[in-house]
Amino acid sequence: MKARYLLVALAALSCSDSSPVGVARDSRPRADLLVYDPFDPPSFPPPQVGLLICTPVASDSVTQTIGPEGGTIQVAAHILWVPPGALNTAVSITAVAPSDTVNRVRFQPEGLTFQQPAALVMNYANCDLLGSTLPKKIAYTTDALQILEYLPSLDDLGSQTVRGWVRHFSDYAIAW
Repeated sequence: MKARYLLVALAALSCSDSSPVGVARDSRPRADLLVYDPFDPPSFPPPQVGLLICTPVASDSVTQTIGPEGGTIQVAAHILWVPPGALNTAVSITAVAPSDTVNRVRFQPEGLTFQQPAALVMNYANCDLLGSTLPKKIAYTTDALQILEYLPSLDDLGSQTVRGWVRHFSDYAIAW
């Protein structure tokens, strides 16, 4: 059903004859009988979508070797945790967090895949939330910051971080 609201009306209210006391019934729909349809929610206010706008912070770059035993890389205020067994051999990993109005991280070697997901924790303390508590998520993006897909993510409002599960290396940014 494409309607934004369902009209709830009782059959008795739709009758055209007068009431027992002689007062004619108003057959117009009543606003208090409009009910929210959870299968077709209204579009107001419009949902916030896209990348989170942030105050630029200093750029950072880190290169570190991580092997089959796993390890952690910190770049700026973001952390990548590679669990044991995620890599078969030692790999030199570079993480770059550029100074930008979007909190993002680029990982290399591009296309590196993990045997099991790595956890990427990104910080958004320097971002404008516009008073919203909408959950943040990590987005896999192109070089031009086009969102390709959203990672399974957990938003922690208290620490202003969002954790996503990374299966391969590419560019990632914080999104609504």
